[in-house]
Amino acid sequence: MASVDECRQALQDLATRLDQHAEAQGKIDLDRTLACRITDLGTAFHGRLEGGRLVDLADGDDPKAKIALSTGSDDLVALVHGRLDIMSAMASRRVSIKANPFDLMKLRKLL
Repeated sequence: MASVDECRQALQDLATRLDQHAEAQGKIDLDRTLACRITDLGTAFHGRLEGGRLVDLADGDDPKAKIALSTGSDDLVALVHGRLDIMSAMASRRVSIKANPFDLMKLRKLL
């Protein structure tokens, strides 16, 4: 099981990758609050997606987040580092993403 610090670092790595993607691909019209809930650690992180970038990443949950991702710690680290495909993880219920369908389509462009 990955630690809280490893999960925090994975999300920071994701933020860096999204910054690089946004610079290379251009801005994506997506401005939503985001919560990432780590089920096996009983912890969460929250932030904001702005123009395809992950900003204001902080510890703690945001129960009003427009996009909510729930997963285990190992799966989060594997997703961020490319060892787990998001679509197969969702199909096998290792990852759950709650968002409106239009936001999900935009998220696919980011991941």
